[in-house]
Amino acid sequence: MIDVNPLVTSSQLPYGLPDFMAVELDHVVPAVERGITEHDAEIAAICAVDEPTWQNTVEALEASGETLDRATAWFFNLQGTDADERFDAVAEKIVPMLSAHSDAIYQNAELYRALQAVTPPGDEESRRLHEHLLRAFRRRGAELDDAGKARLTELNQRLSVLSEQFGRNLLADTQKLAVRFDDADELAGLSEARIEAARHDDGGYVLPLELPTTQSAQAELKSAASRRALFEASRARGREDNVAVATESVRLRAERARLLGYDTHADYVIELETAGTADAARTLLRDLAPAASANAEAERKLAGELAGGHDLDGADWPYWQARRQERDLSLDEAQLRQYFPLNQVLVDGVFYAAERLYGVTVKPRPDLRAYRDDVDVWEVLDADGAGVGLLLTDYFARDSKRGGAWMSTFRRQARLTGERPVVVNVMSITRPADGSEPLLSIDEVTTLFHEFGHALHGLLSDVRYPSFSGTSVPRDWVEFPSQINENWAFDPAVVRNFARHVDTGETISDDWLAAVQASRQFGQGFATAEYLAAAIIDLAWHSLTPEEAEQYTTAADVEAFESRALDEAGLRVDELAPRYATTYFNHIFAGGYSAGYYSYLWAEALDADGFDWFTEQDDVRAAGERFRALILSKGASRDYQEAFTALRGRDKDVQPLLARRGLAGTGV
Repeated sequence: MIDVNPLVTSSQLPYGLPDFMAVELDHVVPAVERGITEHDAEIAAICAVDEPTWQNTVEALEASGETLDRATAWFFNLQGTDADERFDAVAEKIVPMLSAHSDAIYQNAELYRALQAVTPPGDEESRRLHEHLLRAFRRRGAELDDAGKARLTELNQRLSVLSEQFGRNLLADTQKLAVRFDDADELAGLSEARIEAARHDDGGYVLPLELPTTQSAQAELKSAASRRALFEASRARGREDNVAVATESVRLRAERARLLGYDTHADYVIELETAGTADAARTLLRDLAPAASANAEAERKLAGELAGGHDLDGADWPYWQARRQERDLSLDEAQLRQYFPLNQVLVDGVFYAAERLYGVTVKPRPDLRAYRDDVDVWEVLDADGAGVGLLLTDYFARDSKRGGAWMSTFRRQARLTGERPVVVNVMSITRPADGSEPLLSIDEVTTLFHEFGHALHGLLSDVRYPSFSGTSVPRDWVEFPSQINENWAFDPAVVRNFARHVDTGETISDDWLAAVQASRQFGQGFATAEYLAAAIIDLAWHSLTPEEAEQYTTAADVEAFESRALDEAGLRVDELAPRYATTYFNHIFAGGYSAGYYSYLWAEALDADGFDWFTEQDDVRAAGERFRALILSKGASRDYQEAFTALRGRDKDVQPLLARRGLAGTGV
């Protein structure tokens, strides 16, 4: 019995930062159980009122579940960054409980009737919240009969278990399949710091696997055998355990969609996205596929010529593409890294750009402890010095981290509850073995800015209701602010403030900066095609009916399905592997992006056009304030199309996206 459980009481630390030094894993299950009991009582009290009003029904519902939110935020954030068998055991226990609790709320007939009975105030945010809640209850089964509700609960609980299982299997395979090399010569091409970081206690060397199919080291390793070993290990993930998990997930999602009145899971999901329909998302992908295929194939042939006329496959393509980039752009990635020390990029780049645009400053808070000693806590202050929220930065790779990069929240901003935001940015940067500061690649610099764009979306939120806070928006809108923020990474005024040589302090030259800008357009055929391949596979799986989904049960079935989906979409490039294949597609089987991986491209259309607007403005600070007021602060409290139109002065134009991706002239 735990006498004192810090997860069941409000933290007294600034901004409600969790007291990480006090919380232990053993606190989670009792806190979740108590949180569910408390939340049930709060829901019962709402249902018991004689005359439902906005305040005693909707606002009471929005403010409910505080203990449960606190406990689950702590647990699921740390499960992503520091999972082990003990975390997995807790997840196996609480995930079905949480799924059942959520279903009980959305299937509560009394609560649904009360929500239908109230009249919202006249402001746009309240009207949108009322519409949002009624739609959410309908989509979660409030209008089903008893048998339908019972089956929906079974489906949701099983799907929640499968999601956890997929993620655990992938993490286990990622760790197990990390590639071992016996001799440092096999790692020739990597920097000395990266080779040293790969050194294992037994004298060998181990390269951990990154989340996508193509591993960053493939562009640098001189040994074809080493490149192939890394690529094949990446492609092997999940083949033993995740085929069954993924195919069952597809079948059950299709059944759930039909139960709720939709033809497919894609139709169910995309109803809420800014795309509106699965057909709209499908059309975007299929319209771009032929041109992307042609560009990628042309790039492969050019890289193959440099390789002596060899017909390149996915193991070697990145290496020779990188050599072609060095030749054509005179750009040496290893030398370029010397200008991008992590802390310099973060403070003098990422944070500097935020101050330049939005007037916010980011200050270290060494007096506040995060969940690990190598995770930093920062306070974000507004232009007038008022506190905005806290940012945690967790940037270093470790075996317990699930890989990739993301932003998440410990606390959401909401005026109704008085909460201010506490957000975390996570990456998986290799830490040099000698303890020196990591030197970032162009992709890592871009990712640092991207994830902070998500953080800004959460930190600068200014809404009344928790349901609409920050990044609680459609997936094809949530990537818009983050992708906008990527553009500032190599904006001349920003990059010259942070890109200084780690040894000499010399600012990056104009020639190097021009080469960097050109490199961001280099290889867009490959980048676009491998992304489209993953998005097409995602949408194809989730466009199946329950009967169609029953056909797929084996690894051979899955591979045939992927190949057929790409062919039907017009995307067929010899030897091109999708960015993610089914068995390690964490976004769609263990994350929140099922039927939504297309959203990065949809958001990029907004981003490319939106950033053109930024470049047209004379006063970047005034432009930043307008973007903050119309986009970042609004969360889900305003219609997204109206918000973009108010910013741009018209509907979005896809031509800037086509030009950026090298697809101009496709007629899309």
